[in-house]
Amino acid sequence: MEENLVFDIGMHRGEDSEFYLKKGFRVIGVEANQELCEEVIKKYQSEIQRGQLTIINKAIAQQPGRVKFYLNTKLSVWGTLLPEWAERNSRLGADSTECEVEATTMAALIDEFGTPYYAKIDIEGNDLLAVEGLANRSDRPKYVSIESDKDSFRAVRREISTLSALGYQRFKIVDQSEVTFQRAPKSPKEGKYADHLFEEGSSGLFGAELPGPWLTADETIEAYRPIFLRYALAGDDPFVTNSLARRVLRKVLRNAGFKWYDTHAMRE
Repeated sequence: MEENLVFDIGMHRGEDSEFYLKKGFRVIGVEANQELCEEVIKKYQSEIQRGQLTIINKAIAQQPGRVKFYLNTKLSVWGTLLPEWAERNSRLGADSTECEVEATTMAALIDEFGTPYYAKIDIEGNDLLAVEGLANRSDRPKYVSIESDKDSFRAVRREISTLSALGYQRFKIVDQSEVTFQRAPKSPKEGKYADHLFEEGSSGLFGAELPGPWLTADETIEAYRPIFLRYALAGDDPFVTNSLARRVLRKVLRNAGFKWYDTHAMRE
C-alpha cells in the first residue's frame, strides 16, 4: 500500500480530488464522462504536469473493453452503467442518452498505479462491483468509502458483508447532506492540513479525520435501520402512494428520505 496515494473513483468535476491534492496526496481520478475529464484537465494542468494527478477517462466494470454508458442529460453526477438506474433517473425527471465508453477494472488500476491508502468510490450503482474488484488482491486500501444503496436494506447488508469479507472491520455512516459543514482538523491526521470548503455533493473528510466513532459491522447495520424506515416512508420511491400523505410525511421527517449516506470502511 502506498500511503501517499488516493483513488478518486467517480471523479466527476474533481470536487474530491481538489481536497486530496491540497493534502499532498497523489491522486488517480477515474471518470467515464469525457467532458468532465476535459474540465478537470483544464483546471489542474500544473498538478497533472508534475505527476500529482493522473486522469483515467474510463468506467469501472467487471472486465476491460467497451461498455454502454448512460449519460444523464440533466445531472452529470447521475451518469451510470446500469440501465435500471437510468430508468430510475428518468422517473425522477432526468433522462439519459446512451453512448459507449472504455472500461477498466480495479485490479488493472492497482496493477498500474499501486494500492491506494484510500479509495473513494461513487459510481452510481456500481460501487460494490468496484469493491469486489479488490477480492483477489493481497494488499488492499486501508480506507474505502462507497455511496450506500438507498433502495434496498438487503443491499446495504450485502455491502457491509462484502467489505467485512475483505478485512474491513470498522465502519462509519456519513450523512452527505452535512458534508458542507465539515472542516479538516488543523492538526492533520491524514496528509497535510488543508483549509478547504467542501462543495455540496462532495465526499468530504476521510480516514482518521472523519468525525464520529467507528462501528462494528453489526452496529452499522442496526444504524441503517431507521434510515431505511425514513426512505420507505418519504424517499425517492416511498411505500405511501397518496400524494398528500407523502407531502405531510416529508415535512414531518424534514425531507430525511431524500438524504443519502456514504459508508466508510477501515482495515485495522
